[in-house]
Amino acid sequence: MERRDKTRQIIYTAVFAALIFAATYAVKIPTFTGGYVHPGDAVLILGACLLGPLPGALAGALGSALTDLAGGYLVYVPGTLVIKGAMGLCCGAILRLSPRRGGWAAAVGAVAAEALMVAGYFAYEAVCLGLGMGAAASVPANMGQGLFGAAAGVALYLALRKLPAPLLRQ
Repeated sequence: MERRDKTRQIIYTAVFAALIFAATYAVKIPTFTGGYVHPGDAVLILGACLLGPLPGALAGALGSALTDLAGGYLVYVPGTLVIKGAMGLCCGAILRLSPRRGGWAAAVGAVAAEALMVAGYFAYEAVCLGLGMGAAASVPANMGQGLFGAAAGVALYLALRKLPAPLLRQ
């Protein structure tokens, strides 16, 4: 990859991290568990599909973890960094490895990424935060967020993937 392409990739990764932060921080729908549901996952899925696995992982990890930091959810910052990074990596890798980068591959990648999110937060809350089976209370809200994030992220990808832009070169 030439220097100009690397610079462009860094810029796009930073832009997507900022978009993920904004979508997560600005729109919060409170849940009964004290957390919140947000559209940030849709932007994360879109970024992973457009940018690929590593930039998608970086954008997802940084944008989401910075939201927890800015929002006062400090105990979630390490878990979010790992979980959202894994989501971007998973979704981007599945799409990248697919022979055809169409809607089905994006949908499979998005669903796999969101399943990682639900399982990841359950494990983080149960083990790392010591909530035990109380962590199961957040599963329904995380599943709802995951369904919305996957559907909206794939829809955005399908709408934007045909645009003639350097961003879409993978």
